[in-house]
Amino acid sequence: MRVNWNYIKMLVLLGLIVFLYAFASHKNDIRIVSKPSIEFVGENNLYVTQENVSKLLIQNSGGLKNVPKETLALNELERALKSNPMIKSAEVYVAVNGTLNAKVEQKTPIARVSTNASYYIDDEGLFMPLSRNYSARVPLVTGYVEKNNLKNIFKVAQKIKNDDFLKKNVIEIHQSINKVIFLRLRQCEFLVQLGDVKLLDKKVNNLKAFYQKSSKEGTLKDYKKVNLQFDNQVVCSKK
Repeated sequence: MRVNWNYIKMLVLLGLIVFLYAFASHKNDIRIVSKPSIEFVGENNLYVTQENVSKLLIQNSGGLKNVPKETLALNELERALKSNPMIKSAEVYVAVNGTLNAKVEQKTPIARVSTNASYYIDDEGLFMPLSRNYSARVPLVTGYVEKNNLKNIFKVAQKIKNDDFLKKNVIEIHQSINKVIFLRLRQCEFLVQLGDVKLLDKKVNNLKAFYQKSSKEGTLKDYKKVNLQFDNQVVCSKK
């Protein structure tokens, strides 16, 4: 009987490949996870620090010392990070060399409420706590503000964030007890009465036109109140 040595060689080679793959996979699974490596994506201002994120990972993994790679529940670690009210999203994975990696995106504050409670409103209209690590330069929100009813304030704050003129000039959003919204502008003594958030774009355009005209005439300092509630006009009260 003639022996097919080529066939035998192929079987031996295939067996060797399977053995090496299984050995490498087992060695990779039992590899001890090292100290976390944290990467922040998006905004550069750190409201939550690398140390804070590392602590969350270590606490929720039972401590990383002598923890095999295969025992880590990465989904649970991601949920733990996203439970932090300053974190918007998180991705956790382990590299081949055993490094635990986390990509973290923080929430972005667009206004800061300063009433009986102090907190940020983020770019999705949600609550975000203040940070000990960094203070955002965003408009202040005062007056009567309910944490579970931020819709109108959020709409105005979002408009300010996306409009160059408002972003440069608005320093305060004030909401009265009957939900009337006022704005305070940088280096202006007058109060801008916005009213409700209906026709917001139109009201902002009216404000820009008034501001530009009064700046040219040098009369901005002559007013104590600018009312934008009326259609197609700006009603001003002089001092």
